[in-house]
Amino acid sequence: MNRLQDAPWLFAPGIQRVFEAVEQDGDRARAVGGAVRNAILGQPVSDIDIATTAVPKAVVDRVQAAGLKAVATGIDHGTVTVISEGVPYELTTLRQDIETFGRQARVHFGTDWRLDAQRRDFTLNALYADRNGRLFDPLGGLADCRAGIVRFIGDPDQRIREDYLRILRFFRMHAAYGTGPLDPEGLDACARQRDGLRHLSAERIGAEMKKLVSAREAPYCIQEMEDRGLLEITTGGISRTADFAALRSLDEYAEEASHPPLCFTVLAGFVSEDLHRVADRFRLSNLDRKRVASALKATSFLEPSLQPRHLREALVDVGRQAAIDGLLMIWARTRANAGAKFDEHSFAAALDSLRSLDVPVFPVAGNDLLGAGLTPGPDLGRTLEHLRSRWRASDFRLSKTELLELL
Repeated sequence: MNRLQDAPWLFAPGIQRVFEAVEQDGDRARAVGGAVRNAILGQPVSDIDIATTAVPKAVVDRVQAAGLKAVATGIDHGTVTVISEGVPYELTTLRQDIETFGRQARVHFGTDWRLDAQRRDFTLNALYADRNGRLFDPLGGLADCRAGIVRFIGDPDQRIREDYLRILRFFRMHAAYGTGPLDPEGLDACARQRDGLRHLSAERIGAEMKKLVSAREAPYCIQEMEDRGLLEITTGGISRTADFAALRSLDEYAEEASHPPLCFTVLAGFVSEDLHRVADRFRLSNLDRKRVASALKATSFLEPSLQPRHLREALVDVGRQAAIDGLLMIWARTRANAGAKFDEHSFAAALDSLRSLDVPVFPVAGNDLLGAGLTPGPDLGRTLEHLRSRWRASDFRLSKTELLELL
């Protein structure tokens, strides 16, 4: 195949307007990278990057003359974002890295497509497609893409030293697109350069790891990271790779099993202190921090048993999402360690119950006690908690009238 067969995004009016505007005076433009790769593999395409021989100023002038919006998002490095019919396209002038400084580089703009390809990270990302869908494959990336091989371009050690995040990207890309074992040369280079991970920011590590843990081949890649001494540096502590693999094996039962916050919790969250470390290490949002803390709390209700009473207690105390997360945590840990004695049915039934049960709501409020003659103050709160305890002891069955009669 030397042409994209099914790429409706490439023939959409918006991107065709961009091509038409930029391709003047002998300049050419081609879609490049992830969009082309995913189209070849039949996977969804989101962000669309375009490489062009036109210099940044010419790109801006031409697209504005065509009535399109241009945003100079990285113009010093040759990148202009063009908005066409509401869709952003990132256009970057062909370039060659003259010197690299970690993530930064001194670049030289040019017109050589092969030199542009050689500065990219992996061969399957160095694929180009013109406006008619014709593929340009200067480095053999098409064969690697089809075979599920994630291979560094050129010397793997050099590619990694240019940006140590490429270590995590190597595993993440294989987890999403790879087939079979990891490329041995790339794997050895990642192991040799692993100390470079210590220089990466938590934001960059977190962004990459969120994509990695939720990808198809994540359990295999995470285990390889552990075996090569990469995972402890990445997570900042000890990990439970078997539990993580067991969690991801639950995808058939619950789509939550691939959610990054839960994956991090099962992988590295032994106790609440670990969760704080993981949340900081991967820069989890406040919402995700609350989710993992609630999931850990839910396990205290569900570990004694999976009886309906304990399920309802978890629903009342932490809510439906956290109760489901907590159940999946216990399920993964049990599956990883119980072997042949593992009872799959009871966990599946408990999950169905947590999805379908109504969440019991405590029927008494402070105003109800005031209406019953109690006065404001500490005793009011203590009475309310006493009634709540009686309600829980009744398996949440006592009604408002029955609870007030206890006064």
